[in-house]
Parts: sequence; structure tokens; C-alpha cells
Amino acid sequence: MAIAPPASSQAGPQTKPHDEPKSQPDVEHTDTGIELEAALPVAEPPVGSDTTSRVKKKKSAAPDASALVIAGVEESSASHLTGSSAKDIHAVDAKFHRLLETVHENRPADDLEIIRGAWVFCLQQHEGQKRASGEPYIIHPLEVAQVLAELKMDSTAIAAGLLHDAVEDTDVTSAEIAKRFGDQVAHIVEGVTKLEKIKFANREDHQAENIRKMLLAMVTDVRVVIIKLADRLHNMRTLEHLKPEKQQKIARETLDIYAPLAHRLGMGKLRGELEDLAFRYTDPYAYEQVSTEVDALRGKGEEFLQKIVKQLEAKLKEFKIQGRVESRIKRLYSIQQKLVDQKIPVDQVYDLLAIRVICNSVQDCYALLGLLHSIWRPVPGRIKDFIAMPRPNLYQSLHTTLIAEGEHQFEVQIRTEDMHRVAEEGIAAHWKYKASDNVSAKDEQRLAWVRQLMEWQREMTDPNEFMSTLKIDLYPEEVYTFTPKGKVVVLPKDASPIDFAYAIHTEVGNTTVGAKVNGRIVPLRTKLRNGDIVEISTQAGHAPSRDWLSFTKSSRARNKIKHWLNEHQRERAIEIGKKLLDREARKYKLALGKFHEADYDRVASEYGLGTQAELLAGVGFGKFSARQVLNKLEPGSTMSAEPALPEGGVGNVVGQMSEAVKRVFFGKGSDSLQVEGQDDLLVYRARCCNPIRGEEIVGYVTRGKGVAVHARSCPNVQNLLYESDRRIQVEWSPSPTEPGTNKAQTYPVKLTVLCDDRAGMLKEFTAIISDDGTNIRSVDTKPLPDGQVMVDFVVETVDVRHLNKLVQNLRKVPGVRDVQRVQKI
Repeated sequence: MAIAPPASSQAGPQTKPHDEPKSQPDVEHTDTGIELEAALPVAEPPVGSDTTSRVKKKKSAAPDASALVIAGVEESSASHLTGSSAKDIHAVDAKFHRLLETVHENRPADDLEIIRGAWVFCLQQHEGQKRASGEPYIIHPLEVAQVLAELKMDSTAIAAGLLHDAVEDTDVTSAEIAKRFGDQVAHIVEGVTKLEKIKFANREDHQAENIRKMLLAMVTDVRVVIIKLADRLHNMRTLEHLKPEKQQKIARETLDIYAPLAHRLGMGKLRGELEDLAFRYTDPYAYEQVSTEVDALRGKGEEFLQKIVKQLEAKLKEFKIQGRVESRIKRLYSIQQKLVDQKIPVDQVYDLLAIRVICNSVQDCYALLGLLHSIWRPVPGRIKDFIAMPRPNLYQSLHTTLIAEGEHQFEVQIRTEDMHRVAEEGIAAHWKYKASDNVSAKDEQRLAWVRQLMEWQREMTDPNEFMSTLKIDLYPEEVYTFTPKGKVVVLPKDASPIDFAYAIHTEVGNTTVGAKVNGRIVPLRTKLRNGDIVEISTQAGHAPSRDWLSFTKSSRARNKIKHWLNEHQRERAIEIGKKLLDREARKYKLALGKFHEADYDRVASEYGLGTQAELLAGVGFGKFSARQVLNKLEPGSTMSAEPALPEGGVGNVVGQMSEAVKRVFFGKGSDSLQVEGQDDLLVYRARCCNPIRGEEIVGYVTRGKGVAVHARSCPNVQNLLYESDRRIQVEWSPSPTEPGTNKAQTYPVKLTVLCDDRAGMLKEFTAIISDDGTNIRSVDTKPLPDGQVMVDFVVETVDVRHLNKLVQNLRKVPGVRDVQRVQKI
């Protein structure tokens, strides 16, 4: 968990990433929004002879387009970029020239008037707004529009791209945009606009609702999400001058939501750039390390690839196969994922070097695959046919890994021009927006998962549950399995037979009792592999188990299991609540029969609940005491009623327990946590993840043990989401000290260091830890078969920042391959 280096001292003002709306109060977007405009635009391309020559060339080729460019810009830019230098005005003009050139080249039949109109309107609305660098704010929407133009989007989308911040950052309304530019543009802009005016309990809820709003708008017009991706891409390109905390937050969200979303829409090129840009900020040390190692291999790698390309081109000519050959070195973020998953050095990544051959026909693709295998030896298990079985995002290609002379491995991807365009641009590749034909059949197939997700989300009232489901559904890797009759079932990587069963039918999933994979009986938690033939055994009356949530991977399976458990858990809680009330009533000689539903509803409303059933469920879950509810039904009926709790509060499970007893039973650390709005609840750190000060945390009301606090990243938190009414807001209290001392309270953390086996390594580690003022509780070393060593430290840390600094220092030791925190000690 490395943090980004501090921003350069040369950066502009850091208070806001971009100017706020002129008529709105000064509000920091970080706390409420899901996204920030980046502080500075990308480095300007040189505006000189090259740009001028392009414009002149365009004049001769398409005089009408050039006339439109020049007519619109000269006047509008100069008159509305008040306070800007001549250089800035010239740069903005050049960028707009480039935008219209790109649109005209890619879509010559499109009407450019709507773009020109949107540009003039955009200049007027953002007049006087500056970026932190002092450059005109207008550069951001202009760069977003350029990204859309390069994706060959239509004029409507590009106009919406220019106006995407107008409603959010100026006084313009959606109605005004609809009147000027039509309902389509207004709908797209509304879909992209963040929910700023609504109050949310916390940042997570705000983020979830913004994403949900965007996806709902995307179902009716996919251009919404494409503009959002273009917007995020420019923000990521210009992230370097924000504060490290903001950089990390935006980059992490990009890796969690936007890059997988681009992948799911098949937009491989945009996804790749988003991932590499985000990687730079989420783990700067690993980024630097991978970048250095790849650069060291780049020279020989490129030389090797050039040799292979020449050989391939000669063979294509010899066998009369039409096609062009490209080569590349794998992207840094993809390399890092391989290093972490497989625990290997960079030089052992099999697809580090890759060749791509783009053929004229599918027949040529298969012919070339056979030819390649006759020249170089293929690696068994690395041949994949995504032409016959496309990925869910419609990606098609033949993949094979070959071994050249000197045992060098390289990957070859073979595809047609159409497949290449779809792989790079995805849903934007076959854009066919017309008045009556909004989305093609292939686009509909890509959007089916969004519609399905939107149906499931109706059952999800909890924003965190929605976000966890979305992240699972955006999972970038799949396995292809089969029913006994040969039907293909696509599931997330590491899916289980339970995922398979729910993919067939909900009732099949609910009544699953066993499974056969390739004819053999296997445990239900077995991880399925590509090509597995799965057969499910069911039994009427059988019910889902809570344990299934620990190994299911598909969002469909998890949602169906959670829904079933939630309903039945609630029914059981209502029954328990009735029994507890009845027992308590008998104790005080009260007749429950005299109370009507209206009486229960009255008491429920005092707790902030809606119905009698919710009140009884709350008693059954232990959130409210039966005696207190009876006292509210008939005041004074229980002579020594429990003190009333704040509205909607959680019952005082062991509130009167002394601090010493708390520490004995639940361990040190409860002093540093508190429930928001409560001061008498037992709060303790969950042992499964051992959260430390500074981490994002979530509380969960347990039965009889108080509130367990988990790190938000804890895997078990996902499994607790099905009972969202038992989750409670918790926070770190002001920094406490050890009892009887002035020392800050510390937390035990386990670190695992993977390193080379060399003399003096352990001495260097202990010196770094002790120099940092950190206490070492224990050290354990374990030699590995490949000549490396695994060293486990248990150290005492004050907070996340202290831990991150320690991890970074350990990673700098020569010979260290990786440093990871182990959640469970």
C-alpha cells in the first residue's frame, strides 16, 4: 500500500482541481463527488509548422470544412477567453481546428454545425474559468471531445462531450441545453452530470449513486458512458499536480470501476491507457520497479521482435497470405498483475513480447496459425481460439505462445481488420447512430449485462452492496464451461459449480446439493477451468448456505444467495422477536393481545422504522431490547425499563462492561474506535483483517459481542453485506495513548518480504525497522525452492501512513522482490 510522492512544489494552487461554478459556494469536490477534474492539462503538442501544415492541407482537401473551422474559432475564442494570453488563445484555436479535422476525416458525412454551436456555447459558459495552471478551463472539454472524435463518435456525442461540464459547473440547465441542441444531447449531458445537490451520508454512498445514475442513463444511450470514459482519461492524463491523497483516490476508482468498464465494453486501447496511468499513482514504487526492469529488457526485446517480424513478413509473402505485422512489449500494469499472481520475475512473463498479425479474412487467420506452428514450437495450453468463442465483450482473436531460438517465448495474436478495430475501440468501433437506429445488434449484446445489473440493483437498497456487485460483474477474466449437452456457460475466473448452477437457473442454484466436473464428483467450492463439463445435482427443499458466499464469484450467484438469506434471516428474526416480546410480556404480566398493529407501528416510527415487522426483526437481531419496546407500547409497564436509545440506535449489548474486561475479552484497540453518535457500545477490531488507524473501516453488529470493526477491503465484509441493516457507521477516535504512558497506541501488523537469499539481508531489514522507531515482535524465515527466502515480521505500527513508509523503505533494499501485508496475524 504505497502512497504517491508529494506533489511538486512548482504545482499551482491545490485547493481545487478546477474552478468551481461562479454562482455556487466554494465546495471541495473530493468529499462529495466521485471524480475531480485534474489540475493541469497535458503538455501541449507544438503549435507550429506541423499544425499549420495540417490545416492548410485540409483546406485543399475539404474547403467547406476548413471554412467552417476558421469562421467559428477566430471570433469566439478571442472574444470569450478574456484574461488569457495570445499564446493560450492560439493553443485553444489550434486544438479546435484539430478537433474538426478529426471529425471530418472519420465521419465526412456528419454535420459539424452542432459541434460549432456547442463550442461557442461552451466558451460563453466557461468564460473566465481557469485551471490551477492558469490556462483556460475550456481546454478540458476540448480534449474530451478530441478523444471522442478519435473514437469516431458522431457529432451529437462530440457536442455533448464539449458540454459535459456545463450543467455541473455553470448556471446552465438541462432544459436550456435541450432547447438549444436537442433532447439527445441533453439526455447524454444529464447522464454524465454528477449528483451534487443531493445530501449523502458518506462519500461511498455518493460514489455508488453517481455510478448507478451513469449506468441507468447508459442503458438508454451508451454514449453517456463513452463520454464519461473520455472525461476520466483526460483527468488521468493530467493528474500529476494534485495532492497525493487525491491522486490515490481517483486512480484507485479508475482501476476499480472505469478501466474494467472500458474492458467490458471492449475498448482495449482506452482501458490499457487508464490502467497504466492509474498504476503510476496507486503503487508508485512498483510502477518504478517494473518500468526500470522492462526498460532494461527493452533493447534486446525490440531487437528480437524486429527479427521475428521480418521472418513473419517473409513467410506471409512466400505463402501468399495477405496481412500486416505489428509488435509490442506488454503494458506495465498487465506485467505487474502477472508478477503478483504468479510470483515470477519480469523476464519470465511469457507474453512480455508479442506479435500481432492482422489478416484479410478468417480463413487466412487459421491458415497462418498452422503456418506459425510449423515454424516455431507452440507452448502447450497457451493456444486460445477467441474467434470461434468470442469473449463476452465480443473480443475475437487467435492467441498462441511460441518458442523461438534460444528458448525465447513470445505471444502471437491473429485477427482480421474488423476484429482489430473491435478489440481496440470496442462498442465505439461499429458506431451506427442514426435517428431511428441507435444501437446495433452487437452493441445490444454488449449492453445486456448492464440491463441485467440494473434489474438486480432493484433488490439492492445498500450502495456498498451495489458497488461490490458492480466490481464483481466488471471482473476482466472469464472461464468457458459447458453443460452436458454442450451449451457454453461463461463465468468469472475461479468460479465454482454454485456459480454455474445459478447461471443455469435460480431454482437450480438454490437447490444444489452436489456437482460433477468432467464426470467426477467434486466439492462445491472447486474452481472451474476452461473446458470443464459441469453437471449439477439438485434436491427439492434444499436451501442455499451462507458459506457459499465465501467462494462464489459471479454477481448473479451472490445476489441470489444474499436475497434468499436476507429473506429467510429476516423471517427467522421476526419469529425470534415475537418470542422475546412474549417472554418479556409474561415476565411483567402483560397481555400482548391488547396491542394492535397501529400500536406497533407507532413504536416502530419512534425508532425510525416503518412497520411492525421491521420492529420485530430489530428485536430478533438484538438491535432493540424487548423490555424497552414493551415500555414504549405501554409506558411504565416495565418498572425498571432500560434507558431510551437515540432514534434508530443499536442496543447496548455490553455497554456497562469495564474497559479492563473489554481488553481481556476483545484485545487492545477498542479504545481507538467509536460508533458515530454512540459512546456506550462495545467496539472491537475484527481478527480476520486487524484494521489499523487510517484505514477505511465498517462496523457490523454481532449477536452478543458488540460491534466488530472490519477494514473496508476485508474479504469478509463482502459476505456481511446481505444483512445491511446490521452494518453501522464507525470511525477512528482521536489518537489515544498507551495506558499509563505518553506513547501513541500501536497495532500489530504482519509483513511478508519475498527476497533473494544473500548474506546480511536480515540485518538490513531489522536496521530499517528499528531506525524507523518500530518495535519488532517476531521474525520468521522460510527458504523457498527457487533460491529465494520468505521473511515474516510482526511489527507494531501507529497508523497506515507509518506502515506505508516502512513498506516503501523495505522495498528499496536490493534483492527484495515484494513486500506484502498479511491481514490475519
